[in-house]
Amino acid sequence: MNELNPAVIRGWHAHVYFDAQTLEQARTLCEAAAARFPGLKMGRVHEKPVGPHPDWSCQLALRAELFAAVLPWLALNRQGLTVFVHPITGEDLIDHRDRAIWLGSVRPLDLSVLPETSVVYDL
Repeated sequence: MNELNPAVIRGWHAHVYFDAQTLEQARTLCEAAAARFPGLKMGRVHEKPVGPHPDWSCQLALRAELFAAVLPWLALNRQGLTVFVHPITGEDLIDHRDRAIWLGSVRPLDLSVLPETSVVYDL
């Protein structure tokens, strides 16, 4: 096994998926996360699929040290919403395809839009 050091993870993205019926639920969840966890950045609430995401979504960007607090909170408070979580290591395609964590149902991503290396994310 070619073991990687978790220190390569600069941060995480959690993408909360929703639709027209769960839009306000998702907005409330994302706003609550941003208020509860200083340093977590809430992105735009997209009412259309964006990037590789098959559903409407809102991105929560967090530094690596917040992961241990944010993931359990999302697991307990997502109320049926699907949350797609991936690390940020500089390898976008691999991070989305091979290193993802799903809370709820797994959804098909459009990986063809992702480069193998990533841009620098502001966490």
